[in-house]
Amino acid sequence: MKLRALDLFCGAGGATRGLQMAGFYVTGVDIHPQPRYCGDAFFQGDALQFPLEGFDFVWASPPCQAYSAAAYNERARGKRYPDLIAPTRDRLAAHPYSCIENVPGSPLKTTLVLDGWMFPQLRVVRRRLFELTFFILAPRSQPPKNLIAQGYSCVVGGGRCSGAPVASNAWHTQAAKQKAMGIDWMHRRELSQAVPPAYARFIGEHATQAICAARKERAS
Repeated sequence: MKLRALDLFCGAGGATRGLQMAGFYVTGVDIHPQPRYCGDAFFQGDALQFPLEGFDFVWASPPCQAYSAAAYNERARGKRYPDLIAPTRDRLAAHPYSCIENVPGSPLKTTLVLDGWMFPQLRVVRRRLFELTFFILAPRSQPPKNLIAQGYSCVVGGGRCSGAPVASNAWHTQAAKQKAMGIDWMHRRELSQAVPPAYARFIGEHATQAICAARKERAS
Protein backbone atom coordinates (compact mmCIF):
# COMPACT_ATOMS: atom_id res chain seq x y z
CA MET A 1 0.00 0.00 0.00
CA LYS A 2 1.28 3.45 -0.91
CA LEU A 3 2.16 5.97 1.73
CA ARG A 4 -0.22 8.93 1.75
CA ALA A 5 0.94 12.56 1.52
CA LEU A 6 -1.00 15.78 1.99
CA ASP A 7 0.03 18.85 -0.02
CA LEU A 8 -1.31 22.01 1.65
CA PHE A 9 -1.49 25.23 -0.41
CA CYS A 10 -0.90 22.89 -3.35
CA GLY A 11 -1.50 25.21 -6.31
CA ALA A 12 -1.34 23.26 -9.56
CA GLY A 13 0.80 20.61 -7.93
CA GLY A 14 4.55 21.11 -8.43
CA ALA A 15 5.33 19.56 -5.05
CA THR A 16 2.54 17.03 -5.55
CA ARG A 17 4.13 15.67 -8.73
CA GLY A 18 7.46 15.24 -6.97
CA LEU A 19 5.82 13.42 -4.06
CA GLN A 20 4.04 11.16 -6.54
CA MET A 21 7.41 10.40 -8.14
CA ALA A 22 8.67 9.49 -4.66
CA GLY A 23 5.87 6.92 -4.39
CA PHE A 24 3.15 8.74 -2.44
CA TYR A 25 -0.58 8.89 -3.07
CA VAL A 26 -1.07 12.66 -2.83
CA THR A 27 -4.07 14.73 -1.77
CA GLY A 28 -3.92 18.46 -2.49
CA VAL A 29 -5.71 21.28 -0.69
CA ASP A 30 -5.95 24.88 -1.90
CA ILE A 31 -8.29 27.80 -1.26
CA HIS A 32 -8.57 28.41 -5.01
CA PRO A 33 -9.86 26.09 -7.75
CA GLN A 34 -6.98 24.24 -9.43
CA PRO A 35 -8.23 22.84 -12.73
CA ARG A 36 -4.75 21.62 -13.72
CA TYR A 37 -3.91 20.02 -10.38
CA CYS A 38 -1.96 16.84 -11.09
CA GLY A 39 -2.48 14.88 -7.86
CA ASP A 40 -4.57 11.88 -6.92
CA ALA A 41 -7.25 13.84 -5.02
CA PHE A 42 -8.05 17.54 -4.54
CA PHE A 43 -10.10 19.52 -2.05
CA GLN A 44 -10.83 23.22 -2.35
CA GLY A 45 -10.78 24.83 1.07
CA ASP A 46 -8.73 26.34 3.87
CA ALA A 47 -5.43 24.44 4.10
CA LEU A 48 -5.10 25.31 7.79
CA GLN A 49 -8.43 23.68 8.60
CA PHE A 50 -8.01 20.46 6.65
CA PRO A 51 -7.66 17.33 8.86
CA LEU A 52 -4.20 15.75 8.99
CA GLU A 53 -5.30 12.33 10.21
CA GLY A 54 -4.49 9.42 7.92
CA PHE A 55 -1.55 11.07 6.17
CA ASP A 56 1.98 9.73 6.56
CA PHE A 57 3.64 12.95 5.39
CA VAL A 58 2.46 16.55 5.16
CA TRP A 59 3.92 19.16 2.80
CA ALA A 60 2.93 22.82 3.14
CA SER A 61 3.83 25.76 0.90
CA PRO A 62 2.10 28.78 2.48
CA PRO A 63 1.95 31.96 0.34
CA CYS A 64 5.37 33.55 -0.13
CA GLN A 65 4.44 37.10 -1.20
CA ALA A 66 4.89 38.48 2.32
CA TYR A 67 8.63 37.74 2.05
CA SER A 68 9.55 37.30 -1.63
CA ALA A 69 11.84 39.68 -3.52
CA ALA A 70 9.41 39.57 -6.46
CA ALA A 71 6.69 41.24 -4.35
CA TYR A 72 9.00 43.81 -2.71
CA ASN A 73 7.75 46.79 -4.75
CA GLU A 74 4.12 45.95 -4.03
CA ARG A 75 4.84 45.69 -0.31
CA ALA A 76 6.72 48.99 -0.46
CA ARG A 77 3.60 50.59 -1.95
CA GLY A 78 1.63 49.39 1.05
CA LYS A 79 0.08 46.15 -0.19
CA ARG A 80 -0.26 43.56 2.55
CA TYR A 81 -0.01 39.82 2.06
CA PRO A 82 -0.93 37.04 4.51
CA ASP A 83 1.84 35.79 6.77
CA LEU A 84 0.91 32.15 7.30
CA ILE A 85 4.17 30.45 8.24
CA ALA A 86 3.62 30.60 12.02
CA PRO A 87 0.02 29.32 11.79
CA THR A 88 1.17 26.57 9.44
CA ARG A 89 3.94 25.55 11.83
CA ASP A 90 1.45 25.45 14.70
CA ARG A 91 -0.95 23.36 12.63
CA LEU A 92 1.73 20.79 11.76
CA ALA A 93 3.36 20.68 15.19
CA ALA A 94 1.72 17.40 16.17
CA HIS A 95 2.62 15.59 12.94
CA PRO A 96 5.88 13.61 13.05
CA TYR A 97 6.77 13.95 9.34
CA SER A 98 6.25 17.33 7.72
CA CYS A 99 7.87 19.92 5.48
CA ILE A 100 7.19 23.65 5.23
CA GLU A 101 8.57 25.32 2.09
CA ASN A 102 9.11 28.99 1.35
CA VAL A 103 11.38 31.63 -0.18
CA PRO A 104 14.62 33.16 1.12
CA GLY A 105 13.78 35.88 3.62
CA SER A 106 10.88 33.95 5.09
CA PRO A 107 10.92 33.16 8.84
CA LEU A 108 11.40 29.42 8.48
CA LYS A 109 13.51 27.43 10.91
CA THR A 110 15.52 26.32 7.92
CA THR A 111 16.97 22.81 7.91
CA LEU A 112 17.51 22.46 4.14
CA VAL A 113 18.16 24.79 1.19
CA LEU A 114 17.67 23.63 -2.41
CA ASP A 115 18.29 25.33 -5.76
CA GLY A 116 17.90 24.26 -9.36
CA TRP A 117 21.62 23.75 -10.03
CA MET A 118 21.60 20.91 -7.49
CA PHE A 119 19.52 18.81 -9.91
CA PRO A 120 21.03 17.93 -13.32
CA GLN A 121 17.62 17.72 -15.02
CA LEU A 122 16.70 21.34 -14.13
CA ARG A 123 17.81 24.64 -15.63
CA VAL A 124 16.21 27.00 -13.14
CA VAL A 125 17.61 29.38 -10.53
CA ARG A 126 15.06 28.92 -7.76
CA ARG A 127 16.38 28.87 -4.20
CA ARG A 128 13.91 27.55 -1.65
CA LEU A 129 14.06 27.01 2.10
CA PHE A 130 12.64 23.99 3.90
CA GLU A 131 11.71 23.41 7.53
CA LEU A 132 11.72 19.66 8.07
CA THR A 133 11.02 17.35 10.99
CA PHE A 134 13.74 14.92 9.81
CA PHE A 135 17.35 15.34 8.67
CA ILE A 136 18.46 15.61 5.03
CA LEU A 137 21.78 16.61 3.47
CA ALA A 138 21.56 18.81 0.35
CA PRO A 139 22.59 16.97 -2.84
CA ARG A 140 25.35 19.45 -3.89
CA SER A 141 27.16 22.24 -2.07
CA GLN A 142 28.82 24.35 -4.77
CA PRO A 143 26.96 26.00 -7.68
CA PRO A 144 28.55 25.88 -11.13
CA LYS A 145 29.97 29.11 -12.49
CA ASN A 146 28.12 31.33 -14.99
CA LEU A 147 24.67 29.84 -14.48
CA ILE A 148 22.99 32.17 -16.97
CA ALA A 149 25.58 31.42 -19.66
CA GLN A 150 24.91 27.73 -19.11
CA GLY A 151 21.21 28.18 -19.86
CA TYR A 152 19.77 28.60 -16.37
CA SER A 153 16.87 31.03 -15.93
CA CYS A 154 14.63 32.43 -13.24
CA VAL A 155 10.92 31.65 -13.32
CA VAL A 156 9.43 34.54 -11.39
CA GLY A 157 6.12 35.95 -12.58
CA GLY A 158 6.48 37.36 -16.09
CA GLY A 159 9.82 39.07 -15.57
CA ARG A 160 13.13 38.34 -17.25
CA CYS A 161 15.93 36.97 -15.11
CA SER A 162 18.47 39.57 -14.11
CA GLY A 163 21.62 38.87 -16.13
CA ALA A 164 19.86 36.81 -18.80
CA PRO A 165 21.07 37.44 -22.36
CA VAL A 166 19.30 40.48 -23.82
CA ALA A 167 19.73 39.32 -27.41
CA SER A 168 17.36 36.40 -26.99
CA ASN A 169 14.15 35.94 -25.03
CA ALA A 170 13.75 32.33 -26.14
CA TRP A 171 13.96 31.07 -22.57
CA HIS A 172 11.23 33.54 -21.60
CA THR A 173 8.46 31.53 -23.33
CA GLN A 174 6.07 29.38 -21.34
CA ALA A 175 7.53 26.23 -22.91
CA ALA A 176 11.06 27.24 -21.89
CA LYS A 177 9.97 27.96 -18.33
CA GLN A 178 8.20 24.59 -18.17
CA LYS A 179 11.35 22.83 -19.33
CA ALA A 180 13.55 24.75 -16.87
CA MET A 181 11.28 23.73 -13.97
CA GLY A 182 10.63 20.13 -15.04
CA ILE A 183 6.89 20.90 -15.35
CA ASP A 184 4.80 20.44 -18.50
CA TRP A 185 1.19 21.06 -17.39
CA MET A 186 1.14 24.55 -15.85
CA HIS A 187 0.46 28.02 -17.20
CA ARG A 188 2.84 30.93 -16.60
CA ARG A 189 1.32 32.19 -13.35
CA GLU A 190 1.12 28.68 -11.94
CA LEU A 191 4.77 28.14 -12.86
CA SER A 192 5.77 31.33 -11.05
CA GLN A 193 4.31 29.94 -7.81
CA ALA A 194 5.37 26.32 -8.20
CA VAL A 195 7.93 24.13 -6.47
CA PRO A 196 10.02 22.15 -8.99
CA PRO A 197 8.95 18.51 -8.68
CA ALA A 198 12.59 17.44 -8.36
CA TYR A 199 12.79 19.23 -4.99
CA ALA A 200 9.75 17.45 -3.60
CA ARG A 201 10.85 14.09 -5.00
CA PHE A 202 14.21 14.46 -3.24
CA ILE A 203 12.56 15.34 0.07
CA GLY A 204 9.77 12.79 -0.38
CA GLU A 205 12.21 9.93 -0.91
CA HIS A 206 14.00 10.82 2.31
CA ALA A 207 10.66 11.13 4.11
CA THR A 208 9.74 7.63 2.91
CA GLN A 209 12.99 6.25 4.29
CA ALA A 210 12.41 7.93 7.66
CA ILE A 211 8.80 6.76 7.90
CA CYS A 212 9.60 3.17 6.92
CA ALA A 213 12.59 3.04 9.30
CA ALA A 214 10.40 4.26 12.17
CA ARG A 215 7.74 1.66 11.38
CA LYS A 216 10.34 -1.10 11.25
CA GLU A 217 11.75 -0.02 14.59
CA ARG A 218 8.29 0.00 16.19
CA ALA A 219 7.59 -3.46 14.82
CA SER A 220 10.83 -4.97 16.12
